Formats: sequence, C-alpha cells, structure tokens
Amino acid sequence: MAKLKNLKNRLRREGTLQGLILACVGASIGSGWLFGPLYTAQIAGPYAVGSWIIGAVAILLLALVFAELGPLIPKAGAVIHLAHVGNGPIVGNMWSWILFLSYATIAPIEVTALLTYANNYLPIFLQPHTALLSTRGFLIALAFLGLFIAVNFLVVRWVLRINNGATWWKIVVPLLTVGILVVLAWHPGNFQIQQGNAGSDLQGMFVAVATGGVIFSLLGFRHAIDLAGESKNPSRDIPLATIGSVLIVALIYLALQVAFIGAVHPSDLAHGGWPNLQFKGINGPFAALAAAVGATWLSVLLYIDAFVSPAGTALIYTATASRVTLATAESGAAPQWVSKVNRFGVPWTSLLLLYAVGAIFFLPFPSWQKMVGYIASMTVLSYVIGPVAILQLRKAMPDLERPFRLPLAPVIAPLAFVAGSWIVFWSGLHTLNFIFGTLFALLIVYALWGWLSKTKLREMGWEYMWWIIPYFLMLWGAAWIGPKSLQGIGLVGFFADMGLVALLSLVIFYWALRSAVSDRTIQLYMRNLGSRGVGAP
Repeated sequence: MAKLKNLKNRLRREGTLQGLILACVGASIGSGWLFGPLYTAQIAGPYAVGSWIIGAVAILLLALVFAELGPLIPKAGAVIHLAHVGNGPIVGNMWSWILFLSYATIAPIEVTALLTYANNYLPIFLQPHTALLSTRGFLIALAFLGLFIAVNFLVVRWVLRINNGATWWKIVVPLLTVGILVVLAWHPGNFQIQQGNAGSDLQGMFVAVATGGVIFSLLGFRHAIDLAGESKNPSRDIPLATIGSVLIVALIYLALQVAFIGAVHPSDLAHGGWPNLQFKGINGPFAALAAAVGATWLSVLLYIDAFVSPAGTALIYTATASRVTLATAESGAAPQWVSKVNRFGVPWTSLLLLYAVGAIFFLPFPSWQKMVGYIASMTVLSYVIGPVAILQLRKAMPDLERPFRLPLAPVIAPLAFVAGSWIVFWSGLHTLNFIFGTLFALLIVYALWGWLSKTKLREMGWEYMWWIIPYFLMLWGAAWIGPKSLQGIGLVGFFADMGLVALLSLVIFYWALRSAVSDRTIQLYMRNLGSRGVGAP
C-alpha cells in the first residue's frame, strides 16, 4: 500500500449538510433532465417510467452501501481509498483510473449539452446536420470549461454556495415544467402498451436504465462521499446526503418522465411509435413541447435553464473531480504533484489536469446518448467495489466505529453487486468493448511499468486481482452471447442472460471476499488514513 503523504495545506472542512445535499441534487439535474426522458422513452416507450424506478432502486442499493463506507474515510475522494482498502495496489489503481476517467468527462459532456441546446436558436455551435462541435463551438466550449475551472479555485464553501443557488432553480424549473405539461398537454393514451411490441419494450425498460441517461442522471449521490474531506460533520451528513439525494432526484425524474410521455402529441407516434419519435425542435425536447402547447414563456425559461442546469452540474463535478484526482495521488495511483493544495485549500494542480483532459473530450466523439452510456456504465463498474469493501471491513474491523451501520449488509451488499453488474451488462457489447478495451490498455501499461521498475509481483498485488479477470470476461461474454438488442449474437435470451449474470456475479462476489488482503493490512491502511476508531487524531 502506498503511504499517504501529509499535505502542508489541507482541504478545509466548510461543507454543511444542506450544501452536500444540494451538491448531490445539483449534480444530478443537469443535461440528464434535458435529454434523458426523451431517449428513455424512445428506447422503452411507456415502460420508461419503470426504467427510472429500476434505476433508482439499483442506485439506492449502492448508495446505502456507501452511506456506511463514506463516514469511515472522511477524506476527499473517499471512493478511491475504498478501492485500495481490501484489494491490493493493482485493483485499487485500476479503480482509481476508472473513477478519474468517469469524473473528468462529465464537465465536457455538460458543456457539450449546453451548446447543443443553444444551437437550436443560435446555430453556430454544431457542424450542420451533426452533433459534433464546430470550430467556433470548440473554442467556446474551451472557454466555458475554463470558467468552471476558474470558479473552482475559490474555497469550497463559495463553490457550494454558488451551487446552492443554482440548484434551487434547477429543482423549481423541472417541477414547474411537469405541472404545466400535465395541465396543458395530457394524453393518457400514450401510456398504453402497443400489442406485439410489449416483449421488446419490456427489454427496453432495462436497457434504457444504462443507455437512456437514467443511471447517468442518478449518480449525483457520490458527491457527498467525494466531498467528505470538507464536511463539517461527515458522520451525520454523508449518510443523510447520500440516501436523501437519491430519493429526491428519483422522484423529480419520475415526474418528468410521466409528464414527457403524456405531453407527446399522439400524431407524433403515428409513424413508427416511440423508437421513431420525431417532432419539431426535438433536440430541445421539453422546450419544444412547451412551445407546441402555447406556453412560449415556459419554452424561453427552459432555454435559459438549458444553460443553468448543465453549467451547475459541470461546476460541481469539476469540484469533486479535482478531489478524486487528489485522492489518486494520495493513494499512489498518480504522481504526487497532482496532490498539491494551495493555501486556500484548493487542489490547484488537479484542476489544471482536469482542464487538459477535459479539452480532449471536445474533439469529435459519439453523441451525448452514447457518451453518457459509456460514462454511466464505467462509473457503476467502479462503484461495485463498494459492496465488496463493506463486507471486507466488517470482517477485518468488526469493532470499528460506524456512524451509520447498514442493516442487513450481508444481504444488501451482494444485491447491490448484482444490480451494478446488471447495469453494466445492460449497456451492451459495444459499450463493454470500449470500457474493457480501455482497462486492458491501462493494465498493460501498469504491467510494463512494474517490469521496467523491477517491482515484485507481490508488491504490485497481482494475487488479489484474479477475481477481476473472470468478472470482466463474464460481463463481456454474457453480452456477446446475449440478445441482438445488446449487440450480441442472440444465443441466449435477454432475461435468461440476466439470470446468468446474477448467478455468476454472486459467485465472483464471494470469490472477491476470499481474495482480499489480510485483515492486518486492511487495519494498517485504515490507520494510515486516520479513519475513525483506528488511531484517528
């Protein structure tokens, strides 16, 4: 295990419970609410309502696990450290890289969404007939990303105050939109299931969880954990903010999906149904629906919100991404220069690195929908380490002070692991090719680094990672033999394949528990972190 570096200038504990909850909610209500209900409905039709319920349950299972784990490591980027606790350096480093990539891409995605919406009334940001940024759009995107980086050079209490104001706006506007559309454009017939397509739509209900923007929109809970190092009272605030934010956001998105389905005019479904849904201004779906029912003032408000919502999410993700990057350096997964903190408690080198990496993602990449599918699945993959870590710590440190102790953890943890595995599986073979191809390349680089530095295999922790390879192969193989809706070869049906993933995930989960580092090593790592109850000052 890498020895943690004591920083001269530490992060300041200035975050309140309200600030953490609003950070989580504000991070969730960004480009996801602008586009998620549209893409989810196109994939699942009326079953889209079920997609949000399934996604909320799956994320809540993971959030419950991290509600116990988060307060145990009240440091910035706590998830990075949790990946290292029981699984050795190589697994911890791999998870650190996955998390870094999943965080570093969010702000660019939000900026791209902002400019995509703006292109509806000022068509200079995108190349004609594409979703790719124009040269002018690319330069403006760099300027916006630079603005969010610059704001994050403020101390965290000011970042959270700015986010608090934006988040109240981001809560009110979607709820107002729901109310107006339900009153002015309610078509209950849209919720009827078309005969002959029910089986396909039922599969779509699950697939949309990973690919329609559902999970991408519900992942904001993690900011309570990532900002743990700057919370005034992490023992109380982290569990409340983690669980509470998931429930608040899930209800808002569920209402938005119901309002969207009900507001679509039946004539727009006459030719090809939900998969071929098209209407004027569909690239700004809620604003277009508002304009279609005569609520022009709401349409204007939504175009304003199309700046506020993605900008607020980009701002808070930049803040937490810099803390996650800081933790990668503290854990040994990144160079130590990344961990520099200035006299105001701001991880400034992390912010500069995020700007450089984020700029790359403004280059020609796939559509918003495909990118959020990649990022959401990669993020969930990184969070399945939590259910493993909670039981590893329960075994190694049963007497550790736990401000929140998850009831039925031996039951909930494996369920959360299966739920996370399902989400990654639902993303489809193409997404898994992207994720595992990236991880394989990183693994090769890590192995070469170990060989060049003449590091012993035991020191790299290879013996603790053998459950990882079967796990990755299982997910990829299940998608490959699975239905064509997941880009598979159609050898196994969708629901039979889900059952296979669940069974194999449980086998690998308990294998991972048996492959953990020694209890003594876990105790030492937690002591070095200054965790509660193990020698913390």
